[in-house]
Amino acid sequence: MTVISVIAGDGIGREVVPEAIETLDALGLGLRYDVLDHVNAQSYLRTGAALSDSDLDRVRASDATLLGAVGDPRVTSPDYARGVLLRLRFELDLYVNHRAVTLLHDRLSPLRDEKRRGIDCVIVRENTEGLYAGIGGALRGSSELETALDVEVNTHAGVSRVIAYAFSIARTGVCLVDKSNAVPHGGRLWQRCWAEQCAQWPGIHATHQYVDTAAMRLVADPTAFDVIVANNSHGDILSDLAAQLGGGLGTAASANLNARTGFGLYEPVHGSAPDIAGTGSANPVGAVLSAALMIEHLGHPQEALAVRSAVARSIADRRCTPDLGGTLTTRQAGAAIRAALD
Repeated sequence: MTVISVIAGDGIGREVVPEAIETLDALGLGLRYDVLDHVNAQSYLRTGAALSDSDLDRVRASDATLLGAVGDPRVTSPDYARGVLLRLRFELDLYVNHRAVTLLHDRLSPLRDEKRRGIDCVIVRENTEGLYAGIGGALRGSSELETALDVEVNTHAGVSRVIAYAFSIARTGVCLVDKSNAVPHGGRLWQRCWAEQCAQWPGIHATHQYVDTAAMRLVADPTAFDVIVANNSHGDILSDLAAQLGGGLGTAASANLNARTGFGLYEPVHGSAPDIAGTGSANPVGAVLSAALMIEHLGHPQEALAVRSAVARSIADRRCTPDLGGTLTTRQAGAAIRAALD
């Protein structure tokens, strides 16, 4: 039996994850859930523990993890979010952040040109290196002489494997996005790994753009991209931009993957949104589409397609939350998606 570890987390994560689980249950896949309901900010404030060793063991024992959101305004230290998200990411070596973006309905696009609205691409972000590796420090803190250093980490192994993943999922082409003209040392490494991988995938169209040009091109014509691969920080920014072109962060799904072991952590990217938590207005689409990504990677592509089609139909019929042009609550929007399932 396939076991899914579930961390609903904080804020609206606790509201949208149940909608994702009910949608999975409606598919009749026979999934079993191991719910880590105690992994949240409330527990952290009480105990000081973010994710224990036994929690990590439970995650490791599962086939995949569905995560809602982590974050609470009462927690001012970054140790909580890092202790959950980054511990999972680094200890499970989830080196790929996979962000698939498809325009869910014409009315959701901020672009005027109808011919260029149809974004349908994947942003592949390197997930364990770069500027977010946490290497650096500060001197003479809280003074006029304060000096802060954040070191960008790039390894041949880390860069090669994420580029290889990007090629492995491409339908037509892969675009490397970097800033190698201004960041020469890491840039040279990315360019060398890129050339090596291009030689191994001769049937895939390979292009390269600097990150500033790629950002402009995404807005001017997002249909030009199939797969984009970038480092941690560039991929973080471009994936949020792409999400807005596809309907907004409330619809954005993501997968954190180890493509070699097959394990993945799946989460909507909207965060815990404490300003709307408890109001019943949270959009469940990002969580539901993250669940669709999960079952696709677990070997159920037709069921994943059925979920995506149901989401698109419910949005087209305005059976959705107000941020997408509807009037439904979180619970009602989840029910509408399930009603639209084939």
